[in-house]
Amino acid sequence: MTHVVRYETSGDVRVGVLDAGAVRPVPGVASMGELLARDLAEARAAVEGAAGQRAVPVGEVRLLAPVDGLTEVWASGVTYERSMDARVEESMTQDIYTRVYLAERPELFFKSVAWRVVTDGEPIAVRPDSALTVPEPELAAVVTATAEVFGYTVCDDVSSRDIEGENPLYLPQAKVYAGSCALAPGIRPAWEVADPAALGISLRVVRAGATAFEGSTSTARMRRSVPDLVAHLVRAQDFPAGAVLSTGTGIVPGLDFTLLDGDVVEVTVEEVGTLRNPVVGVAVARSRALAAAR
Repeated sequence: MTHVVRYETSGDVRVGVLDAGAVRPVPGVASMGELLARDLAEARAAVEGAAGQRAVPVGEVRLLAPVDGLTEVWASGVTYERSMDARVEESMTQDIYTRVYLAERPELFFKSVAWRVVTDGEPIAVRPDSALTVPEPELAAVVTATAEVFGYTVCDDVSSRDIEGENPLYLPQAKVYAGSCALAPGIRPAWEVADPAALGISLRVVRAGATAFEGSTSTARMRRSVPDLVAHLVRAQDFPAGAVLSTGTGIVPGLDFTLLDGDVVEVTVEEVGTLRNPVVGVAVARSRALAAAR
């Protein structure tokens, strides 16, 4: 599979194309935000221009989160029936989740700035004031500044279910904290994904070497389409360096499950990629995020 990636080599950060175990730089592109600032045709032409560049084995570079600069990560909620059921189960104000599931307008919320995003192998976290934290495996659409879908990646929209369930106005605290947003390093070009509405998604949580939870779903079970979600995202604001929009989860563990320090979460989206992250406490995630910001 071909992926567009950010990577570090010899101290330099570049944008490249990963294919068959090797990375080729995208010529004339200094950052992912710069690439996503272009329209889809221009961005695709730039990516295809990597074919003539010198390849470097992927083992000789460090893959980074696929966002930088002013690119924002947003997310969608209650786009699957299972997500609606889970929100109703956990919430003290149950009817709002049924209403938003059926409404024309989707639930969209800000998730992360670029510098807080972690990628494959880096830690996600549980809040110290949450007793019920879960991974939320999702297909994420990578959108250009012209509101066109450039590609897809894997997102883990880590969430504190008990905080959101206590009061919907606590959603930002349940969803936005250090270690709460993970994206796979590779962006699968949209022109290589035949049908984003028919992709299998799987989740596995490993604890002490054994499977503590696993589940699967398909984007075919989404009530809303990716174009519809993107249209609502850009309806009243601009994204000059593009955006990543995670499309919601259809896999939610029961109320008897929570992530623990030491767990490993693995999310796979068919035709897109796999994302693996160890689970830590927020203190560790905060230190890592601050170090990355410097």
